[in-house]
Amino acid sequence: MIIVRNCFVAKPGHGSKLAAQIKEAAAAAAIPKYRVLTDLTGDFNRVIFEYEAENIGEFEARMKQYMTDEAFREKMKGYTDLWITGSREILQTA
Repeated sequence: MIIVRNCFVAKPGHGSKLAAQIKEAAAAAAIPKYRVLTDLTGDFNRVIFEYEAENIGEFEARMKQYMTDEAFREKMKGYTDLWITGSREILQTA
């Protein structure tokens, strides 16, 4: 099993809006076992979208699905205007 984390540093005042938009999009795409996290320590305005996949193949298939899922794309419309920087972590469970 792998854990995928998409980590964003939102623009000041936009962290909660970004978190809400990601939650709506994840629900629209029926992503199983996801969660949206916000900072208590570390970088200010940090929003993390974390979900599980069985393996890298499932992750790749999901990424291809997102590119063609109109409901997901509509929910994510404009999200790039809400953050300054971001990164992705793919972690394997031990």
